Amino acid sequence: MVRQIRNSEEVLKFPNSILSSFSILNFAIRPGFRYVEPVRICVVGKGGREHALIRALRESESHPEVFCFPGSEAIHEIEGAGMVAAHDLESLIDWMTANSIDLCVAGEESYLVTEAGLANRCKDVGIPCWGPPFAAAQLEASKEFAKEFMQRHHIPTGDAAGCADIDEAQAAIAGKYPTVLKFDGLAAGKGVAVCPDKETADKFLNEVMVERRFGPGRLLVEECLVGPEISIFAAVSGSDYLILTPARDYKRIGEGDEGPNTGGMGAVASRRLVDPELMKRIDDEIVAPTVAGLEKDELDYVGFLYFGLMLTENGPKIIEYNCRFGDPECQAVMPLISGDLAKFCLEGAKGNLQSELLSFNEGWSVCCILASAGYPESSRSGDPISGLENVEDARIYHAGTKKQDGGWATNGGRVLAIVAGGDSRENAVEKAHAEASKVHFDGSQRRSDIGRLHF
Repeated sequence: MVRQIRNSEEVLKFPNSILSSFSILNFAIRPGFRYVEPVRICVVGKGGREHALIRALRESESHPEVFCFPGSEAIHEIEGAGMVAAHDLESLIDWMTANSIDLCVAGEESYLVTEAGLANRCKDVGIPCWGPPFAAAQLEASKEFAKEFMQRHHIPTGDAAGCADIDEAQAAIAGKYPTVLKFDGLAAGKGVAVCPDKETADKFLNEVMVERRFGPGRLLVEECLVGPEISIFAAVSGSDYLILTPARDYKRIGEGDEGPNTGGMGAVASRRLVDPELMKRIDDEIVAPTVAGLEKDELDYVGFLYFGLMLTENGPKIIEYNCRFGDPECQAVMPLISGDLAKFCLEGAKGNLQSELLSFNEGWSVCCILASAGYPESSRSGDPISGLENVEDARIYHAGTKKQDGGWATNGGRVLAIVAGGDSRENAVEKAHAEASKVHFDGSQRRSDIGRLHF
């Protein structure tokens, strides 16, 4: 039972599991007390990002009930998030309606960009959704749509050309290397190639335009921007927005940012990652014009918005948008946010962004990813995981695990995220790597330079 004081009135909050006993025992609440039923939230997703979001929501001051679809064994068992009896978007909507869900939180992008659109279907049945409608989600679903949006609203970005086939792509490249090639649709973070030469470009073009590795779709040939990368996150509700703690993620599999791209091998986050002058410029030149553009185009954006930026010698330029929190940046950022994330998202989904509901730790957070054997080309499942019980003073988020023989085993490319914080970057780095080194499974891959390789 949790007691809250609101407007000099004592409020009792009880878990739903004991409400039925009130009628059975004829429980009487004396005058001056009022029962407030906890907010019921359904998070959509199943990976490490959703694990981090659910833990942050459950730690909210309003103590919501949290469910997850489709979720994972770790999310349901470790975090205690309720299971959802659904198998697709329509059955999910039916379940949320039948179970009086107050808020839907979009963790992953896949349901946002289906033709029906998660947020659109939620609106149809009167459930607030912390996630953008289908039209706005095209900022992530289509690289070409996003680029045209940036150009239309004069947001700093690299030059680009959309192409329908290999001939158009090669004409757009025009022998200028390095060049960046982007599949126009969703590709689980693997649809982008930085090509230093013709051989590399031709290989990627063949995979995308001939073999159709990611399915049908166009291709974007883009100017190769040079400089450090930074991830900026904003919570957006119509014309209002709040910039959250920035982060830097590490995309490549190997030390020193070498090797093929992955979904992310780790991240570092801090309010001190970007100096105030640069942050103001990012806000003035990129974030504010983006939000204004969304309003002007009547896209009704609600939810987290990710800005992938390159800090070039000519100033910050945007590489891409994501219509949800980044992964693994979410795992690094969430431990630095306190307050009432649940109420913040609920009110924001209703068009009332209340920044005062959140507060931010000024320290540092470092996330180390442990990936399975063969990743990113493939992933190996079934390798037993040991040492989780030895991790201290760090958070463990499960991304690709399953229960096996009474313990945990690998079940995907990125398996676990080990996250630790500190007052300084150096302290957070040492703690995160020390704790991550306690966890073992055959073929485990972990970059030892996460957080150390800075700008």
